[in-house]
Amino acid sequence: MDSIIKHLVEITGHRDHDLLNISVISALCELTNAEYARVLDIATVGLQIFIQPQITIKHGKVVALAEHAVASQGGDAIGKYPALEEGIKQHMGLIEGRSEDGKRLIWLPMWVNEKLNTCLEIANPASYSENTMQVMEGILIVYRNFQNLLDYSERDSLTGLLNRKTFDDNFSKILRASSQQTNGVGGEDGDEIQQDRRASEPEKQNWLAVLDIDHFKRVNDQFGHLYGDEVLILIANLLRSSFRPTDRLFRFGGEEFVILLRSTSQEDAQHIFDRFRENVEQYNFPQVGRVTVSVGFARIDAFEPAVAIMGRADQALYFAKSNGRNRTCYYDTLVTSGDLHAEQSNDTAEFF
Repeated sequence: MDSIIKHLVEITGHRDHDLLNISVISALCELTNAEYARVLDIATVGLQIFIQPQITIKHGKVVALAEHAVASQGGDAIGKYPALEEGIKQHMGLIEGRSEDGKRLIWLPMWVNEKLNTCLEIANPASYSENTMQVMEGILIVYRNFQNLLDYSERDSLTGLLNRKTFDDNFSKILRASSQQTNGVGGEDGDEIQQDRRASEPEKQNWLAVLDIDHFKRVNDQFGHLYGDEVLILIANLLRSSFRPTDRLFRFGGEEFVILLRSTSQEDAQHIFDRFRENVEQYNFPQVGRVTVSVGFARIDAFEPAVAIMGRADQALYFAKSNGRNRTCYYDTLVTSGDLHAEQSNDTAEFF
């Protein structure tokens, strides 16, 4: 009982989605004596549903975060989990099935206003009595309530993406990660090995991208704002299925979106943004048909303010939209080619 109360105190004390998810999945893993437990992101694109592991808890520790899938769209198709697929179709609150290697799985879809963005997965639970189920149900009610509160304050009401006012906190997290990555940590004996390994690998950085839907005003004028809103929702779904849960996706207002892409090389960042842009181009938007997006992105420097980095991504986006649209432009490449002139950053500027 003390352990359960401790977990409930942790859950109700969080004001961050990641920490909330870790607390809840840790509590369920401990309560059921599970082999491991996961938080799964559920992304719906058209009639297809994709699943991306977000957080994995094993032996009380976070052991894995999802990485980019090489497929054209991130995550596994729901068809890989037939029992989960059928349970979601029936709008079930608890679904049982088996993993590919025969482990017993319990899925707990988190339905919020008939929508499903998150599902909890418990693997090989050792304790699964009626009493355990009642306690689990209580924890999930608390979790769902706090998730709703966080969503209300942090997420865009139309698309469900993070809203503009959450950008500062998320950008600060990226800066901390970027600073640690720049400084590096290594023991004396492993320094030479680490240096050799880094020399043979592309340098990984963090990236900020600004994307804009091309000719969006024409969509609203020609088809009406209801179809315009549907385009925004579908773009948001394509974003979710194309990026990792560890990346951060924002709707800044209107048809403008911002992406904070974590730890990847410049070549991979270009490929990831281009892949998303191509996914949008190939998608058939109901009634509207073909829609395209333009993307501008810049490298995140741990020692520069958000406004300077955002300004560079904005310049790259403006160049993309002024030179044919439906393209992805990297700020440094445009400066090197002479298409843009580098501007000095203003360290005293404020983002908002």
